[in-house]
Amino acid sequence: MSIITGKTKLLGIIGHPVEHSLSPVMQNAEIERLGVDYIYIPFPVKPENLQTALDGFATIGVMGFNATIPHKQAIIPLLSEVTTTAKLVGAVNTVWRTETGWKGTNTDVIGFVTPLKALNRDWNTIKPIILGNGGAARAVVVGLVELGCRHICVVGRDKDKLGQFKQSWDNSELQASITVHSWDELSGMVSESQLIVNTTPIGMFPHTDNSPVDSDLWDKFSNTAIAYDLIYNPSPTQFLKDAKQQGLTIIDGLDMLVYQGAAALEIWLQQPVSADVMSQALKQVLFS
Repeated sequence: MSIITGKTKLLGIIGHPVEHSLSPVMQNAEIERLGVDYIYIPFPVKPENLQTALDGFATIGVMGFNATIPHKQAIIPLLSEVTTTAKLVGAVNTVWRTETGWKGTNTDVIGFVTPLKALNRDWNTIKPIILGNGGAARAVVVGLVELGCRHICVVGRDKDKLGQFKQSWDNSELQASITVHSWDELSGMVSESQLIVNTTPIGMFPHTDNSPVDSDLWDKFSNTAIAYDLIYNPSPTQFLKDAKQQGLTIIDGLDMLVYQGAAALEIWLQQPVSADVMSQALKQVLFS
């Protein structure tokens, strides 16, 4: 890594906790390859100290930062400007300095859709199924609409939360129809879908044998369908192993993690970056 001096520009990630974040690994790998005088640092920030942290960042000249749990929603009213994408998702994960203050967006959306854009599909005709109705599902909904999907099915276990999720889009600018379904409806839906996305934590390390989908459901999917899991550890998850065995195209969460990080770095540096370098750095840490 390059020598850090008083001229080195600061980037980082805020969260509580933030020790587990892999963002510094991939961001600093690409910063080093580019040879730019930046450093990306994890900043532990408690919820009650969020405004103080932003003031401090402005004072010491931090150029930009990522926001993770629990700050992705709480930070919105503290910013001077928020992009339409972030407003739709209801969360900000990338922030940068402007002449009028801090501006925020959500690069989870571009992170999610980038691997899908590489596939040759007519998204207008695809009716995706999203498993889960939390914050990650919101970014997935916005991404799918950007791709061109017009009918999106969201599956969840809590009827009240599902109702709230659907209602939250009613007065938004989202140009799509969202229907919500209980988990026991899933088996009757899969034969009509060409894309299923897992936004739940089921199957995440250390519970690697778990899957949100019963293995006997996969034979109801067309083998031209896509299974996408936002989880990146393990890689692949049981969900994706079962899907691949049935012949489906699979995408794991490592792609989304890398591409959302690359999109953030491009905003901060105002130049193209290599997602491949960032991906390799992550894989070395995760799987070596």
